Amino acid sequence: MTATPLRMRSWLFAPGDSEKKMGKAIASEADIALLDLEDSVVPDRKPAAREMVAAAIAGAGNKARVWVRVNPLSSGLTEADLDAIIAAGPGGVFLPKAEGGHDVATLDAMLTPREEAAGIAPGSTKVAALVTETAAAMFTTGTYDGAPRLVGMSWGAEDLSSELGAREQHGADGEYTHVFEMARSLCLLGAVKAGVAPIETVQPEFRDLEKLEARARRVRAQGFRGMLAIHPAQVAPINEAFTPSAEELGHARAIIQAFADNPGAGAVQLDGNMLDRPHLALAQRLLAEAGQAE
Repeated sequence: MTATPLRMRSWLFAPGDSEKKMGKAIASEADIALLDLEDSVVPDRKPAAREMVAAAIAGAGNKARVWVRVNPLSSGLTEADLDAIIAAGPGGVFLPKAEGGHDVATLDAMLTPREEAAGIAPGSTKVAALVTETAAAMFTTGTYDGAPRLVGMSWGAEDLSSELGAREQHGADGEYTHVFEMARSLCLLGAVKAGVAPIETVQPEFRDLEKLEARARRVRAQGFRGMLAIHPAQVAPINEAFTPSAEELGHARAIIQAFADNPGAGAVQLDGNMLDRPHLALAQRLLAEAGQAE
């Protein structure tokens, strides 16, 4: 039986030292509950958080959707994180402050012996990476091709802002300023080049759900496949924004049918528009991502 592909529309963070918040994330409708051992956990709480995260994973019904953001490779804490959590069987590991495909390869080398020791099939723990959190990382977003285990790439503005000494991330219009838009674009391009899902970063203003949904729909139209969330209330708008509507699916089927009715045609007419082969490829991908039969 073919395994059901993991949906990656919504990734809900929960601090690894809060049983209550981790429980809410796991029980939520988020496609991925992302238990955090990095920024949301202060240094002296990390040992306890590792144990709490391992227990939360062990008690989860569907471990494939329970992931862990570990501490970055540069912190010297990553191996201790993995020692604590891999035996519990998380679906994946989220690597912050990645600075190229070689960092994912390094993480892979750490994961494999721990999977083997726990009786877990080597390679089954997936990886996603945050790829624009340092200045150096901005120059390596195109180096993730073939990175082992990698299924997604996301970007972050907060750590990059701190490194740059940038006091503002947004312009007067509320949109990201140039360097942060560049980070978003480099993440998108790098993920597409690597053949993995590009994932939009968080919206800190968690109470403004209308703004969140508008942004989610906008970045989906640009090519992103999902978005990070910091509050359970953000999950439903994100899921809705990244789920193709019945109208979109119907239009995609009509495009595919138009080309099927005109075999060998390089372009077809539909609803007064001339469509070429790239439109067909987009329609086929939309239905494939939605799990629809063509």
